[in-house]
Amino acid sequence: MSSSIFGHLEASLHDYLEDVSRRAQTGDDFAAMHLARAELPRIAAALRAVLAEHEPDEKGRCRTCRTRRFGRAAAPCRAYLTAHLCLLVTEDDQPGDSIHINAALLRHHLGA
Repeated sequence: MSSSIFGHLEASLHDYLEDVSRRAQTGDDFAAMHLARAELPRIAAALRAVLAEHEPDEKGRCRTCRTRRFGRAAAPCRAYLTAHLCLLVTEDDQPGDSIHINAALLRHHLGA
């Protein structure tokens, strides 16, 4: 991991998400209720903010993602596709527990 500011931001976000995931999976009913009321709205707001940065323009292209120097990627961009895969892929669509979508599965679906 990098010692840059980005590296510290990345580490703290990964630690936070890992902690929330662990508490949701192993906590009792009270802990789950607390997570749902306290953390879930914050996580949803963060995701909305990220997706707002990737809203398509009037031509349906992502305002943030670029595929080449002066071009824009078509919408939905990878941010929208990743959010969709992580949140809306059902257990029928993916073998195993839908909570555990990993980077390799995302790369496969995104064609990377």
